[in-house]
Amino acid sequence: MEVRIGIVNAPAEVKVDMSDDESVDSLKQRVESAVAAGGLVWLTDQRGRETGFPAERLAYIEFGAPSDETRIGFS
Repeated sequence: MEVRIGIVNAPAEVKVDMSDDESVDSLKQRVESAVAAGGLVWLTDQRGRETGFPAERLAYIEFGAPSDETRIGFS
């Protein structure tokens, strides 16, 4: 599953390719808990690398399947 994260005052979004075993509902719950606590949102990618994002700096999070289609222009 592909997760795209927008961070406040950052020029580009961050993409994390996560394991397909992870459910969207469990990810939403983890993000909501981190935002409520004011901590970090920790995500583990397919290779096992962990990345933390400060919950108070998140602009948006988009969960979805990776797209094989090529996009051109602005989305």
